[in-house]
Amino acid sequence: MFVPCGRARRPADTDFKGFTLLMPAVSVGNVGQLAIDLVISTLDMTKVGYFYTDCLVPMVGNNPYATAEENSAELSINAEVYSLPSKKLVVLQIRSPFIKNKYRPFCESLLSWVQGSRCARVVVLSSSHAYQRDDEQLLGTPLRYLLTPDLEKAVGGLVQELKWKEMEKVAAYPGISDADKVLHIPGGGITKLLFTESCSKGIQMAVLLKFCSEGDNIPDAFVLVNYLNEWLQLVKSEVSAVYCSSQWKIPSSWRLLFGNGLPPALF
Repeated sequence: MFVPCGRARRPADTDFKGFTLLMPAVSVGNVGQLAIDLVISTLDMTKVGYFYTDCLVPMVGNNPYATAEENSAELSINAEVYSLPSKKLVVLQIRSPFIKNKYRPFCESLLSWVQGSRCARVVVLSSSHAYQRDDEQLLGTPLRYLLTPDLEKAVGGLVQELKWKEMEKVAAYPGISDADKVLHIPGGGITKLLFTESCSKGIQMAVLLKFCSEGDNIPDAFVLVNYLNEWLQLVKSEVSAVYCSSQWKIPSSWRLLFGNGLPPALF
């Protein structure tokens, strides 16, 4: 599934033992993918390979993180891997939707690669439909987290210190019986499947998600990546901001993301 690219010539460039794998779910508003863009761009991560898979819609485009004319013509595809050994961080960016009925094969291949590459843990950035929240989920912050039992043992105490709110389970049969509770992530794409499979396989995985609606989801991406940064401390934290946070570098591909250019102050 993982294919090293030309830059990753040394074995050390694709040795991810003990690394944290950061990836998005293709979910409502593409919030996870936008947040991953901010991480890759800000940390100036190096592309070390790509995923060869028939589970995603094929696509190709210019370098989304171009910084000069010289590297703007580099090609990017639907699933690419970036690495930053100094922070023991490897990032999978997914840029296209899944082909129908290909969720499970992709998850199985991905988790097999995670185990084979001996990544220490996986962090999935996701989102869920705001309009489908139940009464309990309407209270407080729109941010939620999930931890597999194996990761709960390792970082559960830290998460409690951060005072994060765990994703609530909802009634399996609303209006009929509230006794049976299930995990429900509407609009979350592969999030629930990845999480439940990781629980059964003993993989350390965290899911960080935000309730949101479709539209201009750049503000949601900033909120989610700042949420991630509270835990992993990828960049130095500054004054909290909902829309723009000066510690994050805006990718060049965002300039015409929603038709009109972003405010010049963001670049």
